[in-house]
Amino acid sequence: MFYGRYYNAKNVINTLKYRYYIKLKYLNVEIGKNIKIIGRMFISFHCDTKINIGNNVVFRAASHSDLGFYKPISITVLKNAELLVGDNSGFTGTAIYVSKKIVIGKYCNFGGNTTIWDTDFHPVEFKGRRNHDETKIKSAPVIIGDNVFVGANSMILKGVTIGDRAIIGAGSIVFKDIPADEIWTGNPAKFLTKIVN
Repeated sequence: MFYGRYYNAKNVINTLKYRYYIKLKYLNVEIGKNIKIIGRMFISFHCDTKINIGNNVVFRAASHSDLGFYKPISITVLKNAELLVGDNSGFTGTAIYVSKKIVIGKYCNFGGNTTIWDTDFHPVEFKGRRNHDETKIKSAPVIIGDNVFVGANSMILKGVTIGDRAIIGAGSIVFKDIPADEIWTGNPAKFLTKIVN
C-alpha cells in the first residue's frame, strides 16, 4: 500500500518536472491536460516547430526488467517539423524522430521499444553517405490513424500511413501503407488478416 502511494507520488512529481521544463524552455509546444510521464524522457525540440500533445497521453519509460525493456522515451523534432499526438494515446520506451511531420491519432498504443521515424537519417547511395550529403537524405511524413496498436520492438518508417484500428504485430518493420482494420506483421510487415469489428 505504501509503495503504491510512493510510486504514484513519484510519477506525479516526474510529470510536473518534465511538463514545466517543456513549457518554460519550448514555448512552441502545446501540452494537453492529464498527461503522464513515467520514468526517463529525452527530448530535443527546435524552437521553430509545431508540437501538439493531446489530453490524457501517457509516456512510460520501458524500465520493466521482467519484460526485458529498458529504453527511455526519446522525442526529437527538427526545425520546421511538426509532431501531433492525439488524445488518450500511450507510449512505452518509444523513440520518435521528426524531420518533417508525424501525426499520431487518438487512442493509439505503442508497445515497448517501438520507433517512429520519418527520415532515412543518411543518403541511400554510398557517395552521399560517405560525404553525408544532407540534401540526399529522404524524408516523408508518417500518418497514424486512431485506435492503432503497434506491438513491441516494431519500427514505423518514413512515408507510411497506417489506417484506423490497424494492428502491427510485435517486431514488425513497416515501410509501406497499412489499410484500416487489418493486422500486419513481420519483417517486412505483411498482411495477416482483416479485423472483424
